[in-house]
Amino acid sequence: MCADTPDQTASTVDYKDTLNLPRTEFPMRAGLPKREPEWLARWEEIGVYDLLRGKENRTPFILHDGPPYANGHLHIGHALNKTIKDMIVRSRQMMGFDARYVPGWDCHGLPIEWKIEEQYREKGLDKDDVPVNDFRAECRKFAAHWVDIQREEFKRLGITGNWADPYLTMDFHAEAVIAAEFQKFLMNGTLYQGSKPVMWSPVEKTALAEAEVEYHDKESHTVWVKFKVTGTGDATLDGAHVLIWTTTPWTMPSNKAVVWGPEISYGLYEVTGRPEQSWVSIGDRYLIADKLADTVMQKGRLEPSMYRRLCDVTPVDLEKIRLLHPLAGADDGYGEWDDLRDFRAAPFVTADEGTGFVHCAPSHGMEEFELYRDLGMLEQVITYNLTEDGTFRPDLPFFGGKAIFRDKPKNKSWEGDANTAVIDKLIEVGGLFARGKIKHSYPHSWRSKAPVIYRNTPQWFAAIDRPVGDGQDTHGTTIRQRALTSIDDLVTWTPPRGRNRLHAMISQRPDWVLSRQRAWGVPLTCFTRRGALPTDPDFLLRDDAVNARIRDAFEVEGADAWYEEGAKARFLSADYDPTEWDQVFDILDVWFDSGSTHAFVLRDRADGAPDGIADVYMEGTDQHRGWFHSSLLQACGTLGRAPYKAVVTHGFTLDEKGMKMSKSVGNTTAPETVIKEYGADILRLWVAQSDYTSDMRIGPEILKGTADSYRRLRNTMRFMLGSLADVTDADRVGRDQMPELEQWVLHRLAELDGVVRKGYAAYDFQGVFRAIFDFATLDLSAFYFDIRKDALYCDGDTARRRAARTVLELLFDRLTTWLAPILCFTMEEVWLERHPGPVSSVHLQDFADTPADWLDADLAAKWATVRRVRRVVTGALEVERTNKVIGASLEAAPLVYVSDAEAAILRTLSFDDLCITSGIEITTDAAPQAAFRSDEVPDVAVVFDRAEGSKCQRCWKILPDVGSHAHPGVCARCDAALS
Repeated sequence: MCADTPDQTASTVDYKDTLNLPRTEFPMRAGLPKREPEWLARWEEIGVYDLLRGKENRTPFILHDGPPYANGHLHIGHALNKTIKDMIVRSRQMMGFDARYVPGWDCHGLPIEWKIEEQYREKGLDKDDVPVNDFRAECRKFAAHWVDIQREEFKRLGITGNWADPYLTMDFHAEAVIAAEFQKFLMNGTLYQGSKPVMWSPVEKTALAEAEVEYHDKESHTVWVKFKVTGTGDATLDGAHVLIWTTTPWTMPSNKAVVWGPEISYGLYEVTGRPEQSWVSIGDRYLIADKLADTVMQKGRLEPSMYRRLCDVTPVDLEKIRLLHPLAGADDGYGEWDDLRDFRAAPFVTADEGTGFVHCAPSHGMEEFELYRDLGMLEQVITYNLTEDGTFRPDLPFFGGKAIFRDKPKNKSWEGDANTAVIDKLIEVGGLFARGKIKHSYPHSWRSKAPVIYRNTPQWFAAIDRPVGDGQDTHGTTIRQRALTSIDDLVTWTPPRGRNRLHAMISQRPDWVLSRQRAWGVPLTCFTRRGALPTDPDFLLRDDAVNARIRDAFEVEGADAWYEEGAKARFLSADYDPTEWDQVFDILDVWFDSGSTHAFVLRDRADGAPDGIADVYMEGTDQHRGWFHSSLLQACGTLGRAPYKAVVTHGFTLDEKGMKMSKSVGNTTAPETVIKEYGADILRLWVAQSDYTSDMRIGPEILKGTADSYRRLRNTMRFMLGSLADVTDADRVGRDQMPELEQWVLHRLAELDGVVRKGYAAYDFQGVFRAIFDFATLDLSAFYFDIRKDALYCDGDTARRRAARTVLELLFDRLTTWLAPILCFTMEEVWLERHPGPVSSVHLQDFADTPADWLDADLAAKWATVRRVRRVVTGALEVERTNKVIGASLEAAPLVYVSDAEAAILRTLSFDDLCITSGIEITTDAAPQAAFRSDEVPDVAVVFDRAEGSKCQRCWKILPDVGSHAHPGVCARCDAALS
């Protein structure tokens, strides 16, 4: 062959520099931990949040922030919560709304006060010895310190919002509004002072809301106690004993009654024998529910042969009975327990456990309290035996000063000495049948982790079934009616089961305990007439002028004004004699504070909600009994309806094994740790990939998988950036000028646009990301990009290449904006690579409108067939590649056996380009038995054949015409490109 023949010369020509290879400085390695702070600084410098607020003619969309406590570093639950909120806000903004977000903090209440008390205890100080406003100043300083820290930690997660002007419940205006909202309860008739059992923390010396209580396993004493029957006139019954069972022996000194179940079968049992160690005597008679008798006798160490059933005890018999307290006559004449105990039927008694009888201490149990309240007998049965720290009153015989629970020494129990003292005394007087211990779920304070009790104390309540005298009766006349109507008719729930949970809670809940016996918070700004009873009409001072003076003072000085010397005279003297009134110093339940935020954030702020109602509240499922709950009750008492139009809830975070996270176990995942290793975008992507409506798992292996998904997505964006490096207006073409492949991509974009918008609107971030990710990796990277690389790299200025680059540009703008609410840092980096500028930001963009004519169902059906056949071809070539018959698909020119209908479709296309082969033949002949087939597409078959010709030194296709053109060693397409 002559020296200047094409084939011989081709080997010396390097065409690499003639290819249109991708050009981009966008790195494959993200370096997020280092780069993300740079974008944060840039957003702050150009004022992205303020620029968004300047966009005109937009409908406001308000996500109202549930305030976290300002008392420690963020945990993974905080990161999850704020990231979901950020995705909501960013996506609504990019869908054309004015999505404002005002972050806030809960600054009052026990969590912060407890921290200051701990500091005092470490210094040997007692908070009660410190002037109250000095103590409050320490709490305010502590909260402000943590607000600043948490603000920076939230911002590091990429959370957008008005960080320069957040809301704080301890701001003076907020305290004034909280007081004003309380005064509305005062004036509308729902506020009252009552005495009933409430959850009480002896360690923290205050009442607790249900939302401040969590349940943990606890080992408790359990006792079977004897109440002697008397006064029936029936020799068989008199002198017998009714047995009760309780897990709270400390309540026995407060016993006032025993109750029985009218539907339960009871019997009288006699002891006929006894073991050596037992508190029973032969001849003892016991009344027990028949269903439980054998179990009870076993607790007394009695074998079946040691007792017998004497007779039935009917309701008629039971109604004759009166009982003696086991301590009757034991207190040397004090008479503390000498009165006969009431004995009556009650609907809540069951024979599921215990003895079939229930001991009643109405001061320490709601069911008993409600029973005797309804009977009008509370005065006879209420006791005040416990002081605020959970010790018995000093003058109580035998037990004065004994504590139920005490501050827990390190690694020891909270248990005080009250239970053992009561048990020992019952043993001494012969009042005990049996004793034991039980491990059961028991309420604890979520802050101190100490066990809590029910304690009857005077407290302030909001009546939820009393008509609200504000005239706002559209949704009901009582708080409960308004709340239930709001739940059913005014609020949408994501997930829907949230509605059922809150509805059940509101339906069954008692009146709201508003008062706390603490110092840090907004006081109950009211006065009571000295000497009047809570039931007297003039017990509470209701005066608009007094209320206004209090609010005005709070606006200027904060709630500290209530505690200043002379405050009572300051607020009353103009109209009343201060000596005739008592000032209330309890503080409001902190849930009332956060429940009132709608008033001083949504209603009062310029960036609040136009109608004072939030578009959405979003918090964890625990807030059905917390913030969602208190906000609903509070607003129904003041606004007449819920303060939100939608409620979204997320689950809790668990470790990779599905276990609850615990520092002691060492299975926690701290946001700071994730950010340092991977960057905040990986944490945000974990949130987006998770079904947040259920509990979510996180840990090292899960985060590695998340990072892998991120890398795949980043690679997709990098490919587009490289292929769009020098695109100009002249490169852009309309849809009607595009090949079908590009038109199909636009169809898929239009479909995806609907999925993305619908998903974001429904708060379905997992669905949005999954749809985008599958499109980017399956439709684009594994299909469209794979096919069009050849045209993008090797074509000259062809219509096909211009169409591909037009589609890439459309893809780029949509994918970056669609993903920006999730990957806020990475999409900013991607956007700025293509759209640099001093105030450029992806977060200033809206989702691009999608032309309706991009949707083409017929084209989509056609290309579904194309892809279906292509999968079989690809599978056949992979077999040959695995067997090392070929190294690349361009070495092949397979024969494809299809139906007539499929052949008609495929012959209208360059199917070899779509399969990335150098040639392909379509046939409708019957396929040979040895042909490759796929179980998924059994009607298509492929027979492998090698491509004929020489390898183009530029595009690597194997074609017959290579070497026959002006440029040596290339095919006709490449020759044209080089020319």
